[in-house]
Amino acid sequence: MRARNFGFAKTAQFPHGKKGMTLKMSKKNILVLAPHTDDGELGCGGTISKLIEEGNIVWYAVFSICEDSVPIGFPKDQLETELKKATNFLGIDSDKLFIHRYPVRRMNEYRQNILDDMIKIRKEINPDIVFLPSNNDIHQDHHVIASEGIRAFKQSSLLGYELVWNNFTMNTSAFVKLSQCHIDKKVGALSQYATQQNIRSYMSRDFIESMSKIRGVQVNAEYAEAFEAIRWIL
Repeated sequence: MRARNFGFAKTAQFPHGKKGMTLKMSKKNILVLAPHTDDGELGCGGTISKLIEEGNIVWYAVFSICEDSVPIGFPKDQLETELKKATNFLGIDSDKLFIHRYPVRRMNEYRQNILDDMIKIRKEINPDIVFLPSNNDIHQDHHVIASEGIRAFKQSSLLGYELVWNNFTMNTSAFVKLSQCHIDKKVGALSQYATQQNIRSYMSRDFIESMSKIRGVQVNAEYAEAFEAIRWIL
């Protein structure tokens, strides 16, 4: 599959012969599916910032607030609090959040419930585009959200986001070009997760900027985020 740059701005450019083809892409209803708090920001935080900047409506659904993973000394719902701060920093309104509380690393036991939750969201907001974990994500919870997300939102365009520490392979067939301001927003959002600082190396500005620069080089941009084009509906 040829790599495509999905700009989501006033227009998106698709390779099509010498002249190219321009498609209107603004004012879309966008949904981000996150298995756990911070997954959405890590996978597509820069893209979320850009989409909101361009006037799109972005919704965010998280399926675990990871109460069993909160470090000692923090309240059990600390990650929910941090999630709200992080998504607000990106510009997602609080009424655009769907928060579910499935136990971390046990989502496989609740597949039907999770699918039912997704179908409820689909009926409520009918998203044009859904961002979700890559099909190649090896984390057990991420795999459940990816597979059930494809089932629930098969009538939407589907883009799998990249979490390189979980991906043995990644079909980077779609890119969103980003600017420094979008990377700053992504880093700022992730900095709201006080419980994760100095624990996860992939939360650092150095890592985020480096990955974004690598993906940017691939599409002749300063920065970019890469995605797996699972389904694209025009």
